Amino acid sequence: MAVIHKATLIPAKLDAISAWLPGQPWSGVAAGTTVEQAGRFRFDDPDGEVGVETYLVRAGDGPVLHVPLTYRGAPLVGAEAFLVTEMEHSVLGHRWIYDAVGDPVYADVLRRAIATGGHEAELERASGPGTLEKEGRAIGSGTDPASPTVTGVEARADGVVTTVTTDHGTLAVLRVLGSDVPAGATLTAGWGTEHSAVVAVLLP
Repeated sequence: MAVIHKATLIPAKLDAISAWLPGQPWSGVAAGTTVEQAGRFRFDDPDGEVGVETYLVRAGDGPVLHVPLTYRGAPLVGAEAFLVTEMEHSVLGHRWIYDAVGDPVYADVLRRAIATGGHEAELERASGPGTLEKEGRAIGSGTDPASPTVTGVEARADGVVTTVTTDHGTLAVLRVLGSDVPAGATLTAGWGTEHSAVVAVLLP
């Protein structure tokens, strides 16, 4: 269950993504372009410390781009190259926002979702009972009963795929949806009523 606060964010998430994407060689997004959200979903951090959220965005009629983010209350040591922005959250205070491929918490929850057939988190209101409506979905293809905990990552961009080497296998994170999908167990994301695509693969 992911706890969602009703809060003001400066900068707003889509503004931060729009400013960051032109610097990514896989994005094809020109400077000054504002991207739109196609969908988004969250995973749970087992320790409840790191926010893990995936955005699916597009610029105009371009392809859907896969932008996983992690939100932290303190800088992640050694991940300076993956910092997207710093943000003021009206409830949680100052936050550091990372391209999630450089964050071991993301690799851990992603690996677990793929390997065990897991899915996106429910969205619990911080201000009271009930859940929020989801804006996207995700499902893993694996059937393992459990997944070992990932504690270290090394991410390398290779065209439209980011390869994340971990202490428990290698993940391929597809940045441009509709790209060729390597062999392995998959995480498939869905948005809208009928759109879906593989967004990540646990390589054999």
